Amino acid sequence: MTDPTGFALYLDFDGTLVEIAPKPDQVRVDPVLAPALERLRDRLGGALAIVTGRPIGVIDEFLTPARFDIAGLHGVERRVDGVVSGGSAADHPELRAQVPALHAAVANLEHVLIEDKGASVAVHWRLATPSDAAAAEAAVKAAADALGSAYRLQLGKAVGEIVPASATKGHAIRALAENPPYAGRRAIFLGDDLTDEKAFAVVNADGGVSVRIGGAETIAARRLIDPEDVRRLLYAWADGAEIDPDALPAA
Repeated sequence: MTDPTGFALYLDFDGTLVEIAPKPDQVRVDPVLAPALERLRDRLGGALAIVTGRPIGVIDEFLTPARFDIAGLHGVERRVDGVVSGGSAADHPELRAQVPALHAAVANLEHVLIEDKGASVAVHWRLATPSDAAAAEAAVKAAADALGSAYRLQLGKAVGEIVPASATKGHAIRALAENPPYAGRRAIFLGDDLTDEKAFAVVNADGGVSVRIGGAETIAARRLIDPEDVRRLLYAWADGAEIDPDALPAA
């Protein structure tokens, strides 16, 4: 049986561990998820981290009372072994200056939501009409363009997020991999969205295993059907099943 401590597991949250909800705060978390992740972390010798666009504090609320290593806001902020770095809104005055104008630009669009994360800002239009969705996307693109090269627009499933240009999940995984217990291990990364493709590229290049959730086109090597499929796999791994990501279905 493969030694679990040869792997480092990196997990996206929305669309991977949990189903995507109409609104970000409506996510429902399986009550056995956090305890299972804690057991799996123990099997991996501590090398389990959540890599997400959400802030660290929001993930903590969803998974309370458990606390995990997290790369939040696409890597703008990180917590490893309880130590938090990065992610301060005060470090992004240019972005903060754009937020009021962005609110004004979408104020008359129904079912368009702004999720202000401090060091990044996301505009969601999952519930909007096609015309309002197009207007929301145009508004967040304009705000990103106004900020110049220090920031970039990251498009996902009915969402556009302005993030620091250096923030990607791929960079976040490599940053985590510099620290024990992740250093020197083969990476496994599970994700479901366009934002995860950059991480797949990094994991592939570094000899790890990339796993796309859902049926979209991908550069990932492996694929799982949906978050329920993901949870089934992780619960099995947590309870002693062999951790063999190369045996997962090909993408």
